[in-house]
Amino acid sequence: MIQNLAADTVLLVHLGFVLFVVFGGLLLFRWPRSAFFHLPAAIWGILIEFSGWISPLTPLKQQFREAAGEAAWQESFVEHYLVPRLYPEQLDRSLQHLGTLVLLGNVTIYALVLARKRYKERGIVPDLLIS
Repeated sequence: MIQNLAADTVLLVHLGFVLFVVFGGLLLFRWPRSAFFHLPAAIWGILIEFSGWISPLTPLKQQFREAAGEAAWQESFVEHYLVPRLYPEQLDRSLQHLGTLVLLGNVTIYALVLARKRYKERGIVPDLLIS
């Protein structure tokens, strides 16, 4: 029971981290200093996707599942939980395009935030960048 709860907690933390990596850049529009937390998280998430490494949370969750008497799996968190929901067929290392989307999305958000800051400093705020 406790191992199942621990595994579920790690799963929720892991999911929260993935969501923060993907969408956390949007927090910059409201709280620019959130970049101090988001930028390292985004770099880590993108590095995990491009390198093919497995997040340390994945084996931890699997260890809790095994301790609870459940079957563990060998693929990464993204491959096990997210890919089956995004793609009906099983994929291999072609998952790197997810890292590319996260990278491009975050670069775009950071560029918009920096542009908005520069425009505000000059007293010019285009409609697209109004907060």
